Amino acid sequence: MSLIHAKGLEKHYGEQVVLERMNLTVEAGEFITLVGASGCGKTTFLKLLLGTEGVSRGELLLDGKPIPAEPGPDRGIVFQKYSVFPHLTVLGNVIMAEELARAPLTGKLFGAKRREARVAAEKRLAEVGLSHALDKYPHELSGGMQQRLAIAQALMMKPRILLLDEPFGALDPGIRKDMHQLILRLWEEQQLTIFMITHDLKEAFELGSRVWVFDKVRVDPQAPQAYGSTITYDLPTERSKARASSQQPGSGQPGSGQQGSVQTGADQPTPKHEALKTPAHSVSQATLTGGQFNEHTA
Repeated sequence: MSLIHAKGLEKHYGEQVVLERMNLTVEAGEFITLVGASGCGKTTFLKLLLGTEGVSRGELLLDGKPIPAEPGPDRGIVFQKYSVFPHLTVLGNVIMAEELARAPLTGKLFGAKRREARVAAEKRLAEVGLSHALDKYPHELSGGMQQRLAIAQALMMKPRILLLDEPFGALDPGIRKDMHQLILRLWEEQQLTIFMITHDLKEAFELGSRVWVFDKVRVDPQAPQAYGSTITYDLPTERSKARASSQQPGSGQPGSGQQGSVQTGADQPTPKHEALKTPAHSVSQATLTGGQFNEHTA
């Protein structure tokens, strides 16, 4: 059974269609990078996976069951803007995740439970390279260190799925490279399934095992909100090929090289009553050469 399965998935806000006709599967251990123009529904899709937004039509399943209508410990998220508590130390920020999960009414742990939470937080901070900064406050950290802290928070509850919404967009190139190495190491060590939004195509192909391109397949100039985006390209990367070649026969373990699938927009039939709508690729045509995506407008 696939980890994530979507069939006929759509998301509407009133009369505005943001996502439509999405059919996909994702296996445990895959690293999916999402690219596309701003406003094409990438963040909305992450919100559907997180549970902060509900499905308008179709189904979105996790382990064969509908994704709960609220965030859970099995799904962690990191945003581009550092989502940390400014009044808490580095250690306090990471312990807070455990406290809110185990004591939702008071937000505090005491005695042995707090000592256990501290040990777990210190381990997570060591994994992201922040052991030397336990007593520092967020304003005393660099941008890269603050993002490491946000990742440690997200991993505190040992999620199976990690959602990253442009996590490295505000970082300098040198720091981004360090963060790439960190996230790849955590992906491998903890056998995470990762969905990451990025506007950096080089980053998308270097990090992901699959690159999804979001775009509109159907466009009506008279009703621009009538149709939403879907996945127009599902591209395996060199990382995917390398993982597949190293897969042990019959292993069937998360991260062992198994890959899901997507029915892309170009594969989906257009009903006869929509035949007069503007064809997708007369408006936006994608050309991928050597891992680069160029969008040509007719």
